[in-house]
Amino acid sequence: MQQIKVMQYGCGKMAKYTIRYCIDKGYQLVGAYDIDESKFGTDAGEYAGIGKLGVKIQSSAEFVDGIKANKPDCVIVTTMSLLSDLDEVLTTCASMGVNAITTCEEAFYPQNSNPNLFAKIDKLAKQNKCVIAGTGYQDVFWGNLIAVLAGATHKITKIKGRTSYNVEDYGIALAQVHGAGMPLDEFDAKIASVDRMSDAERKKLIDSGTYSPSYMWNTNGWLASRFGWTITEQTQKCVPQTYPNDLHSTTLNMDIPAGYATGMSAVVTSKTKEGIILETECVGKVYAPDEFDANEWTIFGEPDTTVVINRPNTVELTCATIVNRITDLLQAEPGYTTTDKMPVCEYKPNVK
Repeated sequence: MQQIKVMQYGCGKMAKYTIRYCIDKGYQLVGAYDIDESKFGTDAGEYAGIGKLGVKIQSSAEFVDGIKANKPDCVIVTTMSLLSDLDEVLTTCASMGVNAITTCEEAFYPQNSNPNLFAKIDKLAKQNKCVIAGTGYQDVFWGNLIAVLAGATHKITKIKGRTSYNVEDYGIALAQVHGAGMPLDEFDAKIASVDRMSDAERKKLIDSGTYSPSYMWNTNGWLASRFGWTITEQTQKCVPQTYPNDLHSTTLNMDIPAGYATGMSAVVTSKTKEGIILETECVGKVYAPDEFDANEWTIFGEPDTTVVINRPNTVELTCATIVNRITDLLQAEPGYTTTDKMPVCEYKPNVK
């Protein structure tokens, strides 16, 4: 079998895992790109802790030339959390007919938060016969896991989920999106105020591509699509999380003062035409010493079923999911193909 060639776009915390996992699987790394000048010239293998690969981290300005020279089968994008932040890189991939998969949380199911940009990328990808997709921890633990459990359920009336994660593990962009380090009045003005707008005002933001959804906003859309349900109403409420003492953040390089936002909880409630309610919550914040990641979901109906996963290694699970999804990406229908349209994410053996 011909060796799969991958490029890494964004060499932050996640890339250290995705590069290593790709090499472990037998894929060939043919390029690595970032905006941080201090990383330019560093061997990507050494950056990932696996020894020299002979591939130097380059400026993202060299990305297009790299695609032309190396003709990758897939580009892995691990940079930002909003689809609008990935407009340039994903549009470039779609225009050049290069498959791309990203950990961008909104990219998981952007149809319900940035439909116009989704449609633009989808059109380009179809024209140039490539696939664009978003995946990560949510693909398995907020999506496919719930769909599998539903297979043992006679009747569903409600699905309720709650997950928490340490924003320290994902880099500064994600921490900032969660309001970490903000005084509460700034959090209210920049993040929580969005929840108080009317449906018409929210739709205007969504249509303009300037809406900032919480991660569960897109997850609920993915779940409804996977189950074939039609969402008739969807609301979001973001609440700041605080800590009674100063809390150091290595990612933000600051001590978050007591009473400031350490992150946020976002609850998304979706009503469906079928009468089934989706109520999902994600808590992302700078953890206090005694806190840890958790994932808890309940399917209400006949019967009720609850699954609890404490201390999941969300960074490693996210990166393993994106690498395991590469072969599904290469076999999917051209376009912006969300993973609810792909097979259940499976463990992929090494191809060496």
